[in-house]
Amino acid sequence: MPEPLPEPWLDDDAGALVRPFTASGGRTRPAARLDLLTLVLATGTDVRGPAVPEHDQLLALCRGPVSVAELAAHIRLPVTITKVLLSDLLERGAVTTRAPGFQSQQPTDKDLLEAVLHGLRKRL
Repeated sequence: MPEPLPEPWLDDDAGALVRPFTASGGRTRPAARLDLLTLVLATGTDVRGPAVPEHDQLLALCRGPVSVAELAAHIRLPVTITKVLLSDLLERGAVTTRAPGFQSQQPTDKDLLEAVLHGLRKRL
């Protein structure tokens, strides 16, 4: 797994110096339907059109299948903003997505949910 990103620039009074919505150009709704467990994989295709640094960060993290939740944690952006950025990459053919494969027939399997919760807590 790639190294964690450096701490965000902070101002003691104002908080983060770059607000998350700037990364998405103010957009808050992704064009693609993605959920927290959607797996994302880079295709190796160059990003066409304007890109933001977060696009490059996401592509570097997607060398193997990674969930949307993990990606949001790694780039330290809200999940909604991460989904908007991933939608951009999906539209440009730079990533593919797929639903996670469940070993049981129940997507609400308690063991699976506990594993996801444990993974999210580990990242924080």
